[in-house]
Amino acid sequence: MLTAEQVKFYHDNGYLVVENILDQTEIANALQAIEELTQGEGAQQNFELEPTDGNTIRRIWSPTKKHDTFWQIASNEDLVDKIACLIGQRVQFHYSKMNMKGPKVGSVVEWHQDFAYYPHTNSDLLTVLIALDGMQQENGCLKVIPGSHKHGLDSHYIGDYFRGKLQDIDEAQAVSLEVPAGGAIFLHCLTKHASAQNTSDKPRRTFLPAYRAGDAFPIYFGPHAAHNEAGAIMLRGEKSRVARVDEGRHWLPIAEREFGSIYEVQEGAHLKKTVSDMKTTGYAVD
Repeated sequence: MLTAEQVKFYHDNGYLVVENILDQTEIANALQAIEELTQGEGAQQNFELEPTDGNTIRRIWSPTKKHDTFWQIASNEDLVDKIACLIGQRVQFHYSKMNMKGPKVGSVVEWHQDFAYYPHTNSDLLTVLIALDGMQQENGCLKVIPGSHKHGLDSHYIGDYFRGKLQDIDEAQAVSLEVPAGGAIFLHCLTKHASAQNTSDKPRRTFLPAYRAGDAFPIYFGPHAAHNEAGAIMLRGEKSRVARVDEGRHWLPIAEREFGSIYEVQEGAHLKKTVSDMKTTGYAVD
C-alpha cells in the first residue's frame, strides 16, 4: 500500500516515484521475455523500429497480450493495491506497451498529455512506467511538469489536426525523474511529460501498463483509441453502471490520417504511411 504522504504527493504533483516494484529476478524475467518477443518468425509484428536505425526497436505493442510475464506484472496484487490508492477501488487494466530507447538512438518523445490520445469521461487514469533498466538523464529519463495535471487538457493540434504534442512548454518548470531498475513512476494521465534521446551507451527499456477507474469510460472511439477496448479488464471491483463525468471540454484526437504510435504522429510519419502499412504495425496489431 502507499502511505498517505505518497498519495498526497501524487495528487499534488501528478506523478509519484516508487522504488522496488520489481526485484532482480522479476527484472531478469522481463528482459528474457523481451528477447522472446523480438526473436523468431513473426516477431516483427510485435514491435516498431527506429526510423534511423532499422536494427533498433523503439516499441513493443501490447506486451501483456503477447507474453504472460508482462501480464503477471501488470495484474500483480501489490501493484494493484498501489493503483487503488490513487484512483479508487474499482481498478480496470486499460492497455500496455514497452518503450525501448536503444543506446545512442532512442527516439525523442515530445511534450504531451496521455489523456489527449484517449479522452474519457473522467481523468482517473494513470500509467505505471516500470524501469527495467535504470532511468537517468543521459539515457532519456522521463521529464514532467509538476502540478500540470490540475489545469485540464491542452490542445495537441497543429493547424486543423491532432499531432499528439504540446506547443510552448516552459521547460524551466520541468523535473527529470531518475529511477533505478525495478522502480516505477505512477503518472497521471493529464501530467505534461516528455523524454529526450538516449545519448548513453546503455539501453532504457520501460514497461508501461496503464489503468483507469471503473467509472471512467472512453468518449472517443477513433482507430487508435478503440483498439484498446477489447483488452480492458477489471482487476478489482466491478465496472460501474454509471459514468462519472468531469466538467469541461476535451479536444478529440482527430488526426489527418491514422497513426501507429505516438512517435509516428509527433514526427509526422503517419502522413506517409499506406493503409497496408497500418495493418502490420502499431495499434492495428493484436
